[in-house]
Amino acid sequence: MGNSPSNSTNPRFALAKRAFTEKKLEDLELLFDSLAAQSQSNGKYISPSVFKAYIGVEGPLGDRMFDLVTQKRKDQKLTFEDLVIAKGTYEKGTNDEIEEFIYQLLDVFGDGIVGRSDLEAVLTAALRNISSHESHQSEPSSEREVLDIFLNAANLTTDDKECAESCLAFEEFRSWSAHLPSVRKFLGSLLSPRDSGTEVPMLIHPENIDPAVILLRKEYAWHIGGALPKDELHEWRLLYHSTVHGLSFNTFLGNISNDKGPTLLIIKDKEGYIYGGYASQPWERHADFYGDMKSFLFQLYPKASVFRPTGANSNLQWCAINFSSESIPNGIGFGGRANHFGLFISANFDQGHTFTCTTFGSPSLSKTQNIFPEVIECWGVAIKRAQEDNQDRLKGTVLDRFKEDRHMLNMVGLANSSE
Repeated sequence: MGNSPSNSTNPRFALAKRAFTEKKLEDLELLFDSLAAQSQSNGKYISPSVFKAYIGVEGPLGDRMFDLVTQKRKDQKLTFEDLVIAKGTYEKGTNDEIEEFIYQLLDVFGDGIVGRSDLEAVLTAALRNISSHESHQSEPSSEREVLDIFLNAANLTTDDKECAESCLAFEEFRSWSAHLPSVRKFLGSLLSPRDSGTEVPMLIHPENIDPAVILLRKEYAWHIGGALPKDELHEWRLLYHSTVHGLSFNTFLGNISNDKGPTLLIIKDKEGYIYGGYASQPWERHADFYGDMKSFLFQLYPKASVFRPTGANSNLQWCAINFSSESIPNGIGFGGRANHFGLFISANFDQGHTFTCTTFGSPSLSKTQNIFPEVIECWGVAIKRAQEDNQDRLKGTVLDRFKEDRHMLNMVGLANSSE
């Protein structure tokens, strides 16, 4: 097909090909031919501008991705072999190979060091990719403010004498990406624009609530959504907001009683910190912990992090209502143990606490362990069941499926050849 090579002596290419089925290789050849045609290279290579338009990332990160995929040749020509080798490593490799590739990708400026300026360039690209998503949200955040909450999650050090700025070591990168699954998903899907890693749910709230008082911004939703499956990134609906409904446990329970799906509890305390938890099970009266390993805690401001269950125990979700025993504190919470939770809000909704928690491997989520809520909101997470587009992808020709990809609608002269 086209000028993409079928016989090669490159051992890396031969090894990478084994990771794909014949059908997938045909798909890759079609993709290469279409992008090479747009590059006006007589079908021989993909140009930097066409490649960056295809992955949807311009600027330093797009340049760095092109440099890595072309194996740093600096000849401005991405060949079919390059594409197969890159996808074989980046998408089909071992976890260690994929993480090493992504760590190299973070070195945006190619100086052998992942510094703060590299992370800023990566995060800027990610945030600009999500900025086009339509979503009901609070008043816009400044780019600087949003960048800082993600940068604050990185353990940057200045110990390396070769590093003129604070740097992110490889092991710290692993921790950073584990706590920022949305960033990890974005960086891990750049060669597959259909799975762009920038999905943001539609945030729906009642008309009588001023968007300016809503805590959950689209950048926060993207951050939390990185820890959720795709079928939970369709629509999130505001069920309770203390500014409108009052700081009332009974009102909270009443407002969410008709929603039997997962929920997001978000708190802003009097210190200005914003954090919360994802509850996979409905908030219902229990005398002990319940829930499953899908629940997690998160921080939103001044630092963004996600803390998933470690498996240390099953003390995941807590909802105690009208108990008289001190050993069963009334209120809602996550993790830890009774009276020493990872996050807890008392039934009066006026105070609570957050302790270091082995359930989620989380620190205290606020500035102090004792917390005093200023705003509490709860969002219902709609689960999109049957994915019609998954069935559509099984129908039609390869060309039909590629037409769904961005930048593939302008394929010239290929439609007839596939019919």
